[in-house]
Amino acid sequence: MNIDLKNKHAIVCGSTQGIGRGIAFELASLGASVTLFARNREEMKKIIEVLDISSGQQHGFLEADFRFPDQVFDVINEYVKKSTAVHILVNNSGGPAPGQAIDADPQDYLNAFTQHVICNQHIIQAVVPLMKRENYGRIINVISISVRTPIAGLGVSNTIRGAVASWAKTLSSELGPYGITVNNILPGLTMTGRLESLIHSRAKARGITDEQLAEEMKNSIPARRFADPMETAALAGFLASPSAAFISGESIRVDGGATPSI
Repeated sequence: MNIDLKNKHAIVCGSTQGIGRGIAFELASLGASVTLFARNREEMKKIIEVLDISSGQQHGFLEADFRFPDQVFDVINEYVKKSTAVHILVNNSGGPAPGQAIDADPQDYLNAFTQHVICNQHIIQAVVPLMKRENYGRIINVISISVRTPIAGLGVSNTIRGAVASWAKTLSSELGPYGITVNNILPGLTMTGRLESLIHSRAKARGITDEQLAEEMKNSIPARRFADPMETAALAGFLASPSAAFISGESIRVDGGATPSI
């Protein structure tokens, strides 16, 4: 199986923590040069210093706040002007705040749509011409298992994640003739800062400890544990590789068997 990414160039969004950070490390370990794309300049500098360079990779970063799509547009387009190739794009951005759908302000939906769909659109419009030129493209969107089954208390997130999945499926048909695949990764409960925050807020609302709620959540998963971010990153590495050339338009779960549907 060919999963060698040497001489491939990847852009990984939301890459300073959690799953995005794990994917940056995974792609670099497979030989790719990685450009981090996030808003925390100092953290990106720290990560670049420890990414694998054993295959002669050259890593870098782009700085923008995905709450402001004009920033993303300007930064990615300026970057593309100076780039010779982009082969892999990982769209990944922090989820909207928790809360019930009925209670959300309409502006919350608009903000989330801007961050997760409009920013993604800006980025693919900039990089797809480079992928077409190389006849090699891997667009990977990190979304959520809520695409399959909505998660209670994440009303805005459930809505917007579904929009991203439909956007990606449409793109997979449009870009397939150019050697470009588009796939979604649907992480389940993964030990990240976002999960820790959700556990804390929900435990507080119920008057129980974080540890008690975490144990309940683990027991709801057939694997009886949370995922490690690197387990999701491993799937991203495969989807980015030459061996995944005939896999496109898919939404693949990494959830320990938790989703109650086929």
